[in-house]
Amino acid sequence: MRKLLLLWLLLIAPAQAEQPVLRFSVAESWSMPLIRFEDGQPVEGMLFDLMQAVAQEAGARPEYHLMARLRLQQAMEDGDIDVRCYVSPKWFNARPGHFIWSIPLIHQRDLLVGRAFDIPPTRPEQLPPQTVGTVLGYVYDTLDPLFAKGQLQREDSRNQLLALQKLQAGRYRLAVSNQLSLQWFNQHGPPEQRLQVIAVLDEQMLGCLVRNDPTIPSQGVLRALVRMKQSGELERIVQRYGASGYSEKMSLAHP
Repeated sequence: MRKLLLLWLLLIAPAQAEQPVLRFSVAESWSMPLIRFEDGQPVEGMLFDLMQAVAQEAGARPEYHLMARLRLQQAMEDGDIDVRCYVSPKWFNARPGHFIWSIPLIHQRDLLVGRAFDIPPTRPEQLPPQTVGTVLGYVYDTLDPLFAKGQLQREDSRNQLLALQKLQAGRYRLAVSNQLSLQWFNQHGPPEQRLQVIAVLDEQMLGCLVRNDPTIPSQGVLRALVRMKQSGELERIVQRYGASGYSEKMSLAHP
């Protein structure tokens, strides 16, 4: 039996060694349900499951490169990463060179949130001067004019979870959160401490950027993403982490 096992390992070793490597970028600012880290490496989460599935279908071995959000653009330009996911075309003035866009995958909403007893739903421009919890390196187009004129002040945290924890603790009365992270946060806390939506700031479709290079299975990655979206596998991954309504449109209605 031991000889058969050794023979099998010898047979599969060359195949594994020949697998191309796919270098996925992982932003330090991500937190659950997007991703969870142990010792600097992702171990679970919506994006981790997505990247694992894509690499497996493309016949590649995934490598995860953890970096600050502000470093991602330079890493793409330097050819240090092959796939960057959870990204919107709205974040770029032009298509990044040597990269191909995937199909749109997830509909993201950026929300202004607060504690249930603090602030009723309102328009951001009607807010009195105050500090707003934000994430380091993120740009908030709707709030930037208010930051620029000093009506609102940013307080940056290194990831989304910390920004919401500070809000819950009363460090400030408002914070910006994507809808997926807000749902995760509210589901893992007492009902009386759940945060509420004050305003919808922005909505955008997010996908992946894949480096157009013959040394990696670029087209295999793009085809895998199409199949995952069409087959419902992507939706199942999202729902596995308690998210709901991520693919539905939400109007930017205010009272």
